[in-house]
Amino acid sequence: MARGKIRVMIVDDSAVVRQTLKEVLESDPSIEVCAVAPDPLFALKKLQDDRPDVIVSDVEMPRMDGITFLKAVMSGDPIPVVICSSKTEDGSENALKALEYGAVDIIQKPKMGTKQFLEESKVRICDVVKAASLARIRKLPPNLEHREVSPKLTADVMLAKPGGGGHIIETTERVVVVGASTGGTEALREYLEALPLDAPGMVIVQHMPEHFTAAFSKRLDGLCRVSVKEAADNDSVIRGRVLIAPGNRHTLLKRAGARYYVEVKDGPLVCRHRPSVDVLFRSAARYAGKNAVGVIMTGMGDDGSRGMKEMHDAGAWTIAQDEASCVVFGMPNEAIKAGGVDVIVSLESIAAEVLKRSR
Repeated sequence: MARGKIRVMIVDDSAVVRQTLKEVLESDPSIEVCAVAPDPLFALKKLQDDRPDVIVSDVEMPRMDGITFLKAVMSGDPIPVVICSSKTEDGSENALKALEYGAVDIIQKPKMGTKQFLEESKVRICDVVKAASLARIRKLPPNLEHREVSPKLTADVMLAKPGGGGHIIETTERVVVVGASTGGTEALREYLEALPLDAPGMVIVQHMPEHFTAAFSKRLDGLCRVSVKEAADNDSVIRGRVLIAPGNRHTLLKRAGARYYVEVKDGPLVCRHRPSVDVLFRSAARYAGKNAVGVIMTGMGDDGSRGMKEMHDAGAWTIAQDEASCVVFGMPNEAIKAGGVDVIVSLESIAAEVLKRSR
């Protein structure tokens, strides 16, 4: 039986944002906006009579904040929630907190711009809502408010041990590239928290809007033993350091002699995304070859499948997250079907597999 339209509720205190989002979402024939609400209390009343497939909600609203609203939605019969946030520092922090409490993804509030900007915004917003409608909603981890943060040692401390010289990366040094989308923010947190201080150098593409990746990187840096930062052009890829591709910029792995580094650049959408996992993976196939380990995690679509196949063919070891632990088993499944995956493992086993293949 054919699947009906994806029914969406929009919750935002701005009438302009509500109307703009409605127009953007309904530009896709598979989506319909079934309800709008100016604040969470009004939305909760509407939910008693009509259950949408997806809720798109702001996090900063009057009468009830978006986090409290999210907890209320998730406490009963949960509905996938997409956070629609401003690019302010506070907006970014609150949006990331919402992801920890069960929201499946973030979109940036639509705004006026060039025709290309508006078209690309429509692509991302509609794709995120469609992915959310397929998401497997998970129980929230206990004691979220009291998560312990391990004592922090930076990669620089690890590399400059007393009595020893600086670490020189040989051309046989392993590098790891990772791609993720819907559900990836929490999956990446779990994966990175399991890595030791001397984990291999790593570059990650997580589909996320511009300006949010900096806050995401900072959050991970405070939780993990490895150093995590938003990638900047020409950053070195070294042991103990994880680079997160900045939103709205493609990030490539490059090599000069024995040194691996990243190139951060503009460019068109690739596989409907910027940054694109395919762009990162294909650069890893070319510049790292058999010295690379590739990981593809939860997310909708096929971004990364072609690049992972190229990595596999170049001799890299390639890992896909299994269906049971994915929020959306799209990207890993496409990579598997393309013949580019060596091993399929659960989320909790990815770190061990990466370390095993990086020795």
